Amino acid sequence: MPRFTIASFNVKNLIGADKEYYQFQKYTPEEYAWKTDWLADQLLTMNADIVGFQEIFEEEPLIDVIEEASERAEVLNAATVPDKSKRYHRKVIFDRIRVDPYGEAELAFAPNSADTGQPGKRRPGLALLSRFGFAEPPEIIQDLLQPLHIPFQPLRGLDAQDAGHYTLRRLSRPILKARIPIGGQTITVFNCHLKSKLGEYIKPDGAAYAPEEDLTRYDPVGRAMGSLRSALRRMAEAWVLRREIVAELQAGNPVMAMGDFNDGEDAVSSEIITGETPFRNYAWMLRHDAQSPTDRYSEQENLQITEDIERVRLHSAEKLFVRKSLRDMVYTAAFGGVFESIDQIFLSRHFHPDFDDRIGEMTYFSAFNDHLTDGSHPEAPYNKLASDHGQVMAHMDLYRG
Repeated sequence: MPRFTIASFNVKNLIGADKEYYQFQKYTPEEYAWKTDWLADQLLTMNADIVGFQEIFEEEPLIDVIEEASERAEVLNAATVPDKSKRYHRKVIFDRIRVDPYGEAELAFAPNSADTGQPGKRRPGLALLSRFGFAEPPEIIQDLLQPLHIPFQPLRGLDAQDAGHYTLRRLSRPILKARIPIGGQTITVFNCHLKSKLGEYIKPDGAAYAPEEDLTRYDPVGRAMGSLRSALRRMAEAWVLRREIVAELQAGNPVMAMGDFNDGEDAVSSEIITGETPFRNYAWMLRHDAQSPTDRYSEQENLQITEDIERVRLHSAEKLFVRKSLRDMVYTAAFGGVFESIDQIFLSRHFHPDFDDRIGEMTYFSAFNDHLTDGSHPEAPYNKLASDHGQVMAHMDLYRG
């Protein structure tokens, strides 16, 4: 029975030393050494077979982190795993403590197409590491060949007018799509980092900054508009990801989607990605073409509709873990006294325990969040050098290829 682990890891702004990524923000050589040391140690602790990284400005520092983690794995194995000369080397416990180096793994890097390289105004990309390699070259999705036009429905009335639309031409960060061969199966994996909750404010021509950014002249309405822009962009990006996911599911491919969704698992953007939850019984529901109060869907149509929805749904690995363990204590971000899960791993029903034709199942779910501190606290500089996110990892068993 093939076993593997898949993890999501927001590293928080990985870039080389003395390079200004955001305004006035960079790492000294000492800070860079501390950060890469911590990242390598964290990667070693996780020992995941597939890792989706977010906030990668440059590929080279990530390669250094992976190589350092591999070197530490070899040292650790030499110290803790007996060689074949020991008669007890076959004990299962040694398989559990062995850490596989990433020497044979493949890395895919997706730079941000909006990153001009200008100091202080950099834009992060993401990456995907796989011990199983890739079945084909991974695909980067960011600049849309066809702009996404989202029309708003006009409100009915005598003076009904065009309600306008929202247009998206480029995602704020790329989506990385990869097909990974595991135990006779090929699983489509998506790694993403949706638009943050930080407000989007428009700088007038010739101005040094947007008026809403001046907190000494606090503009609550303008700030709310900035939040609206961010939310619209995040939800539109979620839809783009959803479209890609549905295409894979309709082709019959198992899917896993992970990353930093910048929203809780019950937020609108996450619901867009995972799909709607089917109604308990559509035979209770008035038909879309009803001509009378009694025109409702039939029992056969109820089954068909439910199956059509279930076929393309994704399921939260975290929720499956809570259901299995009866624990509800997972969080990946802490700020201002608020603890929430914004980093997720979603699974298609190919891995759901209630699906009769499942090809595998999650056996455990890990959250690495003991390094988190509240970023609003004055004694929290550690977040810069470690990460302001917890990492999540799903432990999977495959039943058949």
